[in-house]
Amino acid sequence: VQLQASGGGLVQAGGSLRLSCAASGSGFRFTHMGWYRQAPGKERELVATVTGIGSTNYDDTVKGRFTISRDNARNMVYLDMNNLQPEDTAVYYCNQVSRSYTRTWGRGTLVTVSS
Repeated sequence: VQLQASGGGLVQAGGSLRLSCAASGSGFRFTHMGWYRQAPGKERELVATVTGIGSTNYDDTVKGRFTISRDNARNMVYLDMNNLQPEDTAVYYCNQVSRSYTRTWGRGTLVTVSS
């Protein structure tokens, strides 16, 4: 399995971005997908997750601003980020947990929010 994240960039505070993650391999619809982020000098933290049937979970810091979704037909997962703030600046990573509990990380995509 390979995960390819894209969509990061530089945005002003209050702006929006959409991150995308393309997953290779079969059985995508049975996997749990997630987005994590790591800010400079900090540990990697959970942002949001979505199960194969679309149940979602969010960190409190992004609830109401970020939306995770997936397209099982295209092996894609998305993170729509609205009202971005400087504290959202981080490298964002796509993550997959398979039915056998194998965890796969993609390369990160950098999101920078200017004040």
